Amino acid sequence: MSSPSKRREMDLMKLMMSDYKVEMINDGMQEFYVEFHGPKDSPYQGGLWRIRVELPDAYPYKSPSIGFVNKIYHPNVDEMSGSVCLDVINQTWSPMFDLVNVFEVFLPQLLLYPNPADPLNGEAAAIMMRDRGVYEQRVKEYCEKYAKPEDVGAAGEDKSSDEELSEDDYGSSDDEVAGKADP
Repeated sequence: MSSPSKRREMDLMKLMMSDYKVEMINDGMQEFYVEFHGPKDSPYQGGLWRIRVELPDAYPYKSPSIGFVNKIYHPNVDEMSGSVCLDVINQTWSPMFDLVNVFEVFLPQLLLYPNPADPLNGEAAAIMMRDRGVYEQRVKEYCEKYAKPEDVGAAGEDKSSDEELSEDDYGSSDDEVAGKADP
């Protein structure tokens, strides 16, 4: 009897009540960000990621689209786009699952038990299979560099455009350099 939109509302409220910080993207309830902490006893512990969630019109009958906004080093996450290769979400999704399952079970399981045999990040998969210690060190370096609270701020997606905007500063320094170089 409950419609997909009611279920979407209910799942979103359940997620918010589970102490996850949720930030809506538009007026609708189909796109939002969720703050996700790396699981304890893993190289991801202490990391904080901003996850973009998009719910299809047919949710919960179709799986949500999940992506990391800030960078993460993982064999099953595309380093550039943040897309997650997650079997349970992409292929074996069931309407019995909800958004809390995604953040309390599926994503922690993905980080705790990567699958290097089905990689989106080939380099991470190769390093993981060759030398687990080097892989875990790289994960921790990415956590330090990209997965801190300041990396998850409201401007998380705008980081690259902020860097591009800083080219104005470079423009003025280029003029100065060009000015000094001319005799």
